[in-house]
Amino acid sequence: MHTVHRTPSVAVTTRAAKDIATESLVIPIFEEDSLDDLDGLDQASGGDLGRARSRGEFRGRVFELFSMSAAGWKAGRVILVGAGKRADCQAERLRRVAITAGLTARRRGMTTITILNRAGTLVQPEVAAQVLAEGAVMSNFDGASYKSGGDPRVWLDHVDIHVGSTSTAIEQAAARGRIVGECCNMAREMANEPGNGLTPRLFADRAVAIAKTAGLGVEVLDEKQIAGLKMEMLLGVARGSAEPPRVIVLRHEPKHAVDGVVLGLVGKGVTFDTGGISIKPSLEMDKMKDDMSGGAAVICAMSAIARLNLPVRCIGVVPTTENMPGGRAIKPGDILTSAEGKTVEVLNTDAEGRLILGDALWYVRQLGATHLVDLATLTGAVIVALGKTTSGIFGRPRTWVDEVLRASERAGDRSWPMPLFEDYKELFKSEIADFGNTGGRPAGAITAALFVEEFTGTLPWVHMDIAGTSWADETKAYQPKGATGVGVRTLVELALDAQAWGTRA
Repeated sequence: MHTVHRTPSVAVTTRAAKDIATESLVIPIFEEDSLDDLDGLDQASGGDLGRARSRGEFRGRVFELFSMSAAGWKAGRVILVGAGKRADCQAERLRRVAITAGLTARRRGMTTITILNRAGTLVQPEVAAQVLAEGAVMSNFDGASYKSGGDPRVWLDHVDIHVGSTSTAIEQAAARGRIVGECCNMAREMANEPGNGLTPRLFADRAVAIAKTAGLGVEVLDEKQIAGLKMEMLLGVARGSAEPPRVIVLRHEPKHAVDGVVLGLVGKGVTFDTGGISIKPSLEMDKMKDDMSGGAAVICAMSAIARLNLPVRCIGVVPTTENMPGGRAIKPGDILTSAEGKTVEVLNTDAEGRLILGDALWYVRQLGATHLVDLATLTGAVIVALGKTTSGIFGRPRTWVDEVLRASERAGDRSWPMPLFEDYKELFKSEIADFGNTGGRPAGAITAALFVEEFTGTLPWVHMDIAGTSWADETKAYQPKGATGVGVRTLVELALDAQAWGTRA
């Protein structure tokens, strides 16, 4: 098995662009660019850059690439990355420019790069330092871990960030970006793992290793402890598998935490989902190895939160199981009693994620959480509604939803708020239980979220449906095909801002 990702060293530099000694100097170029702040760049290229722009070969369109040598400059190669219109170059655009540049440098055998944040962009130096570091680190990922033979891949060893100045805050931002990028890659690594390489027990083992490295408190509940808590919904989903379930509990308890606030993070951890008795079509069922992406996001976000020593108490809970159609599997029509005591008629065994989230949300409330966020690859319906580029966000009250949306925007995890009108609950009524576990095809993402809400008590709560955004079906300039690590950055950004929303809570 080959290495999936490596984390390069990251530093901040203030040297003039032409004096930076690096294998690859990366410069974002805008469509309307005059290049006034890059005096001598065209001359250093022998006029190649100007000619390329005049004939339309390189216009600065988003993620367009142009590589050149620069006489008299210390960089071995200058890679220009199109950044679109200057006014549109926000933090997420810069992050993607950095990923594109890092992937390009690696393909060309380069191990050191320096990335410039151009003067005059709308992104503040501290933010630019963080997102450029995140992007560069995230480019150092390759999921082809099980290919046989030698490993010919080139990895970035060192990244310099140039944002025009330096300060303690800028250096801390770059260091923060390095940690967050690494934790995103850790989540992508786990989501890429095949089902036989990441069973619930192995998932729990990885969580323990990550937690110990980060300095998190960690506990893993086995099937007997889960039964003692009467988590019948989780146990019901697990019954069809020979693999026993686990509940992973992570704790971050800093000494100087925001008073009165405990952030409860819950992630769906279905390590493989066949749909159970309501079995899925065989086409692309192999992708169901990523049905634990929400759980991976919680584990890796908790790691980043601990490593950054963010001043907010956090509890992460990840219920993990397989959903298999074995002889003991739950059947459509079965009744399960949740740990909270509510009864559920199982109308579709492929609506299993909401069942295990329900018991986990109840449990994180018992552990003392005051604010809840859950992440799950929960419904195909959210893909119908929002496609593969945007996660659905549901929750209450609106003030808490807005806090998570703002964190999502800062993180570059594009999300959109969805309604939770009471009328939708009519869709999953049951004649013999408190409610059913599905409302059918209409408003499927909404009824799934409303089901999950039943187990959140009265606490502020947000549900992120990442079914469409957890996996990239096509390779893009800034995203190889495969797991995306969505959600990690959002949770970290939310924890970073705890002082503000903790005061407003």
